[in-house]
Amino acid sequence: MNLCELKKGQKCIIYEPQAPENINRRLMDIGLVDNTVVECVEISPFGDPKAFLIRGAVIALRKDESQNITVKELIV
Repeated sequence: MNLCELKKGQKCIIYEPQAPENINRRLMDIGLVDNTVVECVEISPFGDPKAFLIRGAVIALRKDESQNITVKELIV
């Protein structure tokens, strides 16, 4: 499952953040590293971008940024 597939309210754990080098550094800077819990908190009306709660901050990511991030669904 990829991060871009999350629906509003779903939580996941980052498993393999693999993105192009120019995007990968930015994702690491905002806290998207292995074993980070992420929650999809909002989806724009057209579905892109989506807002994610990452380590206490809400970050909007477009599909092209989040489609290469493999996640495991967190079941609570």
